[in-house]
Amino acid sequence: MGQLSIILARCLQAIPTVFGIVVVTFLLTRALPGDPAAYFAGASATPESITEIRAKLGLDQGLPRQFATYLKDLSRGDLGQSISTGQPVAAELLKRLPASLELTLTALFLSVMTAIPLGVLAAVHQDSWIDQLCRFVVTAGVSLPTFFTGLLLIYVLYFLLGLAPAPLGRLDLLHVPPPHVTGFLVFDGLLAREWATAWSAFKQLMLPAITLALFTLAPLARMTRAAMLQALASEYLRTARAAGLSRGRVLMVYAFRNAMLPIITTLGMVFSFSLGANVLVEKVFAWPGIGSYAIEALVVSDYAAVQGFVLSMAILFVLLNLAVDTLYTLVDPRVRIDG
Repeated sequence: MGQLSIILARCLQAIPTVFGIVVVTFLLTRALPGDPAAYFAGASATPESITEIRAKLGLDQGLPRQFATYLKDLSRGDLGQSISTGQPVAAELLKRLPASLELTLTALFLSVMTAIPLGVLAAVHQDSWIDQLCRFVVTAGVSLPTFFTGLLLIYVLYFLLGLAPAPLGRLDLLHVPPPHVTGFLVFDGLLAREWATAWSAFKQLMLPAITLALFTLAPLARMTRAAMLQALASEYLRTARAAGLSRGRVLMVYAFRNAMLPIITTLGMVFSFSLGANVLVEKVFAWPGIGSYAIEALVVSDYAAVQGFVLSMAILFVLLNLAVDTLYTLVDPRVRIDG
């Protein structure tokens, strides 16, 4: 099966999944406590005004009618209007998505650059102090929740030592955002040659990124160590050593390359986990991403905003799984996707 056929097949398989997520999200949001019409009307609203607002929002209709209207709007690319901000949900998500992606991708980069070398060294030097350090890092990363790690880092690095800036968003109060190009403030500041703004954005980014990286580092390091141990104990590696190949070539070309498949699988899972975990990180550091937007929408039962957030996350997960499947075929030509 060709690469294009594989991608098309995976996209077609994802359609029922996305539709199921749309149905479940729609039903769950309607089960949330609270009345969006009452929140929108205000504390001094009368029952008549609440009823009128409910009719304007279409909440007086039956669930099948509301769902049909929602699907019709989705077909036009309309995710609805947020009752908490008064803005279209699609516009709000597009405005906040770069902040979440900048945080998530930076954290993923930090965790990959740390976890994979640590896992490889732990497997090569089994039962050494490096292996013990890897086990400690893995245990701490799995055990500590992200909000606790974030609060601990804020207390130590900001409150006690004064090394980190105040956890108040993407920029400090002395700088204004650079011209929008990518939505990533560090890159946009560099492209605009606003060095002070780029440095401020980088400093604000590091603490939440490290917090999220500590969470994503643990499964990557553990899987890298396990996959490398399995590869190092294999027969083909003994044959490569017996053939007189150098230690570096045996480790990197034969052992690490064959350990890549489970690492790629774990990397895809970690990326998915980090997109969910950044919700708590964004709240701790007042990061204006889509995670904090979703929590604010949940508090006020903002149906359209919650549905738009879940749908956007579902699409990101589908694209991520497609990317992982594509990487499989690039890393190991023997891997093929059936049907």
